[in-house]
Amino acid sequence: MIKLFIPALVLSLAAASVGAQDARYPNDDNTHYGWADVLRVDPVYGVARTEVPRQECYDQQVVRRDPGSGSAAGTILGAVVGGVLGNTVGKGDGRRAATVAGAVVGGAVGNGVSRSGGGEYESTETHCRQVSAVSEQRRIMGYDVEYRYRGEVYVSRLNYDPGERLRVRVSVAPAD
Repeated sequence: MIKLFIPALVLSLAAASVGAQDARYPNDDNTHYGWADVLRVDPVYGVARTEVPRQECYDQQVVRRDPGSGSAAGTILGAVVGGVLGNTVGKGDGRRAATVAGAVVGGAVGNGVSRSGGGEYESTETHCRQVSAVSEQRRIMGYDVEYRYRGEVYVSRLNYDPGERLRVRVSVAPAD
C-alpha cells in the first residue's frame, strides 16, 4: 500500500507543478512567455526640480538712542552750576533772583546736554528673511531597451535595467 502511495504522490506533485503558472504572468489560451536577448540599454535622463525654502540672514549696523540716560544727574548738576553762577551776580534781592534764574536755566541746559550726549550708541542687529532656492537634479527616469526575440528586434521603455535577458509575453490573435 505504501509502495503505491509514494509514486501517486510524486505523480500528483509533478502534474501540479507543470500546470502552475507564475501569478505575475497570467496565462490564457493565446499567450505564452519567452526570453529575449537584450541588445542595448540606454538610460533616459530627466531633470527633477525641487524648491527648498531657506533663511538668509545678514548683520546691519544701527544707531540707538537711550532717552533716559543721565537726564536727572544732568539737570541737578546744571541747576547747581547755574545757581552758583547766578549767586555771583548782583546784590541783595537781585542776587536771590539771579540765583533762582541761574538754577532754572542751568537745570534746563544740563538736562538738554545729558539727553543729547552719551545717550547714543551703535549696535549690530541681525535681520533674516525667507528665500526659496530651486534645486535641479539630473536623474534616470527610465531605460530604452532594444531586444531581440526570435530574430525580430523590438524597443521598449522600461523603468528598470533588465540586464542581459528580458522575459517577454507573446500573445497571438487573428489578424481579421
